[in-house]
Amino acid sequence: MDIATLIGAVVAYALVLAAIVMGAGLGPYIDIPSVLIVIGGVSGLVMMCYPMDKVVGFVKVILKTIKYPMDDAPKLIAQLVEFAVKARRDGILSLESAGDEVADEFLKKGIRLAVDGTEPEVIKNILETELNYMGERHKAGAGLLGAMVDYGPAMGMIGTLVGLVAMLQTMDDPSSIGPAMAVALLTTFYGAMMANMFAGPLKVKLEFRSSQEVILREIMIAGIMAIQAGDNPRIVEQKLNAYLSPGQRKSQFD
Repeated sequence: MDIATLIGAVVAYALVLAAIVMGAGLGPYIDIPSVLIVIGGVSGLVMMCYPMDKVVGFVKVILKTIKYPMDDAPKLIAQLVEFAVKARRDGILSLESAGDEVADEFLKKGIRLAVDGTEPEVIKNILETELNYMGERHKAGAGLLGAMVDYGPAMGMIGTLVGLVAMLQTMDDPSSIGPAMAVALLTTFYGAMMANMFAGPLKVKLEFRSSQEVILREIMIAGIMAIQAGDNPRIVEQKLNAYLSPGQRKSQFD
């Protein structure tokens, strides 16, 4: 679980809420028609942009920013080096049982292909194709949030214009102008919050998660190809450590 997402959300919303309560209080900031315009409008526009199956899976996209199992890259490299040692000592067929113990389906598939004697280029092509389509799926998930970032403020502005039209209908009563203007501005407030305190940060987090997963998958591909080629485990380790920053690099042969 990514505790940073939860802590960040709590801090951001708590401080804004505290400022509101210490100011005019919470009551003036609650307006149901404004909520309907922003939430309903953005929801409808997102459905216009994406197929229904993507929209229905939106909750899963959000949960990935909070609960997202991510392998540790140095740990993954250590596992691949162990496989390289075993393959070098006992032959690549010895990895057949080891592959069954691997939890990651992508890595398991690569090991099975190597054990089955599949041509290196075929293995690389299969895994890279899967990696590319994984990236496309991640882009679609982030795109849903991106649409909310784009349309949230726009729907807020539309709601404000609707409120201003209603306000202008009551210009003969000066006492109603202030409250009407406040209500009109609430939709802009809601739209800005949706874009900048919900969808925007989660979109950035999803993109970061995707880049992390791409690196891990690239490490797996490089490791599998090196193991199948029969590279020395030290060389395998050096190849894979190149994907890490100097501070993350560890060696099992020191």
